[in-house]
Amino acid sequence: MNPPPLPVRRRFPWILYCIVLVLIVLVALAPVGSVLACGLIVNAHGCRVDEGSVHPCMINGKDYGQPLYTLGVMGWLMLVTLPAGALAFVLWLIVLIIHRTNWRDARKLTEARRGEAGKREAF
Repeated sequence: MNPPPLPVRRRFPWILYCIVLVLIVLVALAPVGSVLACGLIVNAHGCRVDEGSVHPCMINGKDYGQPLYTLGVMGWLMLVTLPAGALAFVLWLIVLIIHRTNWRDARKLTEARRGEAGKREAF
């Protein structure tokens, strides 16, 4: 007679929470990245970018003034993405704490039930 199969111990889904956290951070900081990229390109090629108007910026014989202007102005999206990212992080943290607490309690309950079942079989 074969013994009953061992129960599968499920692990807490940390990887899912880490992926969501990385996405929150990337979306919240995307405008910062666009401004940094714009600044690096502009400084490397001696161009000028501001929010008032498009200035010509010749790089390898082609004018990149409009795309650089767009990258620079996208920095204003930080006014939305940074607070939204902070709110999303707080919600993420609340969900993580609740899920982890419930998961831990359910696991303890399951292990306690297994222990009681083992004691009954011994008698």
